[in-house]
Amino acid sequence: MITPTISSPKIAMTYLPALKETDPEIRDLILLEEKREFEKMRLIPSENYASDAVKEATGGIFTNKYSEGYPNKRYYEGQQLTDQVEILACERAKKLFGCDHVNVQPLSGSPANMAAYRAVLKPGDTIMGLSLPHGGHLTHGWKANFSGSLYNSVPYELDPETEMLNFDMIRALAKEHKPQMIIAGYTAYPRTIDWTKFREICDEVGAYFHADTSHITGLIAGGAHPNPFPISDTGITTTHKTLRGPRGAMILCKQEHAEAVNKAIIPGLQGGPHIHTISAIAVALKQASQPDAQVYAQQVVKNAKALAERLLSHGFRLVTGGTDNHLILMEVFESKGILGRDASRALDKAGIVCNANMVPFDKNSPFNPSGIRIGTPSITSRGMKEAEMDKLGDWMNEVLSNIDNDAILKRIEGEVRDLCVSFPAPGIDPERWNCLYTPSPK
Repeated sequence: MITPTISSPKIAMTYLPALKETDPEIRDLILLEEKREFEKMRLIPSENYASDAVKEATGGIFTNKYSEGYPNKRYYEGQQLTDQVEILACERAKKLFGCDHVNVQPLSGSPANMAAYRAVLKPGDTIMGLSLPHGGHLTHGWKANFSGSLYNSVPYELDPETEMLNFDMIRALAKEHKPQMIIAGYTAYPRTIDWTKFREICDEVGAYFHADTSHITGLIAGGAHPNPFPISDTGITTTHKTLRGPRGAMILCKQEHAEAVNKAIIPGLQGGPHIHTISAIAVALKQASQPDAQVYAQQVVKNAKALAERLLSHGFRLVTGGTDNHLILMEVFESKGILGRDASRALDKAGIVCNANMVPFDKNSPFNPSGIRIGTPSITSRGMKEAEMDKLGDWMNEVLSNIDNDAILKRIEGEVRDLCVSFPAPGIDPERWNCLYTPSPK
């Protein structure tokens, strides 16, 4: 293992003192990650900044407690306070999203989907989700995933002309295959989802409607995207991403599925829930119910639209031609002659962090696809607005026009760092490690 060195900051002796004494190598890696997240523009749409309050709850005393079972029905004693925490989290989620029942115990999004499917389906049942290369998720029926091996997966695809959902195509596929479940909600789809049309198709063919809003839950909470949970049978969300909570998940469902969902989690898939994470989920849900969360959600979308317009002005091709939500899917191979992995690595060198991503009907490998995926949740959490999106779009154009020019990438990295220093990062206080910032030479 390479022992890291902190090249820029003089580390405050009082920060993380227990780690400094017990495991200085891990402490240094944490400090380096704080520095990285502070100095760079983080555009991966599934990442964000958790608040100090969320982080305090995540690292709190409930990490010591086993709480197998559910409130008032635990297997161990000493649950007087854990019950209150879990009830608070569930009630806040039900109020925020208008659903009958919530389970906050899933450890992450994939097991949440597994449990939701298990609650209402039998192995071998037919499911329909968006194909992974078109913007779906592994757990929506991809053949290498449990969802594609336990169930008969019939994926739907985007319209080859518009690169958008085509409900006539989805309806025809559903009528042909008669699925027991249709899944909506995506990881790389930049447009508003019409949940009511999915509900209508599910009713026509007798399928359960499952909504996976993991990417856009914070936008839903803030009124910047329609909410599926009052009309879906089952659904899940992760609790980080645009919701800005800890790494966890929730299942949201109609009351008729509540018992089956709870049994699918325990004893079906899990044992003891992570109450420290659930306490942080409760904090994130309270934060998401405040007026400033609505302002945040609206600004995420404004920033994404502004960035999309700037990129279009530089001649980039965007999948679907733009965005309605928090993310942009850029095709860079045919339009610019750059493979996605090369583009994402060049941008990372310049302090702009994104990920390579397949585009619909991609002819290249998933390991070096034709596109990159970018999003505005993290930079919006820092207070950046449309003016900063114009700068970002210009920087991205310059980087992708000079991906082999290390001098240009280094210059832009410094300019990006200078901009980031002007915008506080939630949950990160540079004074804790006394960063010494030197403005980049002009």
